[in-house]
Amino acid sequence: MRLNLYSLQLFVAVVEEGTIAAAAEREHIATSALSKRVSELERTIGTPLLIRKARGVEPSEAGLALARGARALLHGAEDLALEIRDFASGVSGHVRLAANLSSITQFLAHDLARFLELHPRVKVDLEERISTTVTRMVLENAADIGIFTESPDARHLTVLPYRQDRMALVVPRDHALAAQESVAFEATLPYEHIAMHRGSAANDMLLRAAGRMERGFTPRFHVTSYDAMIAMVSAGLGVCVAPIAAVRRFVQSGFVLVDLNDAWAVRQLYMGVRQGEGLPAAARLLLEHLRPVDNPA
Repeated sequence: MRLNLYSLQLFVAVVEEGTIAAAAEREHIATSALSKRVSELERTIGTPLLIRKARGVEPSEAGLALARGARALLHGAEDLALEIRDFASGVSGHVRLAANLSSITQFLAHDLARFLELHPRVKVDLEERISTTVTRMVLENAADIGIFTESPDARHLTVLPYRQDRMALVVPRDHALAAQESVAFEATLPYEHIAMHRGSAANDMLLRAAGRMERGFTPRFHVTSYDAMIAMVSAGLGVCVAPIAAVRRFVQSGFVLVDLNDAWAVRQLYMGVRQGEGLPAAARLLLEHLRPVDNPA
């Protein structure tokens, strides 16, 4: 069986985009030509790879297996091309990294800057995703290393500690809770909240915390970034819970940070890689760089 790398690239695009039309637009190819490539792949392999539905397609079991293997082949081919094409400029390795927002804003940006100073021959591609998507990307070989807070898929990965962060309450300076040195999350529930978007680890964490108290948690607004949360709090639209290191740089005269004294307010960030698979040399180098010195798990 001979498989064409370009056809595999197109097939992966279809799996990731969910429709042939969207994949064709992404890959700059006619929809009919892409559809023909997929049909040829199915004939070559001898089994359906896509399940056609009214509003798009989804991969069959065989399609999922092919997508995982195709990503590995394409990644290897890209590494080889980069090494040959950019040898003169010193680029000799390529790492695909996926991470959640909290890790990027608090720690990862500085860690990557230091890593690239030490290893300028390595190219790092970083994608910011929610924790559940990060672990899925690693499992599906769309990323070499993932950084996340919590995810049910983590049990299928080899997991290492990365960093810890601490959550705090952000309130306007004239808020009733602003004078407190610390406060329990339950005491904040009577007030309007600004929360991260639905499906994010941060929002899920607060929902679970309220559920354990048999209280409801219904934020007034959901946003997708910490700077948006801070802007909403500054405008007097509510309070929010956020990692201290991620929002401290936004602190202005209009609001303050109040420590949360709940045990769950200290969160562990993790790194995950696929089980039983050797990482490329550049990815191993980055993984070792990111591991905390005082916690060599």
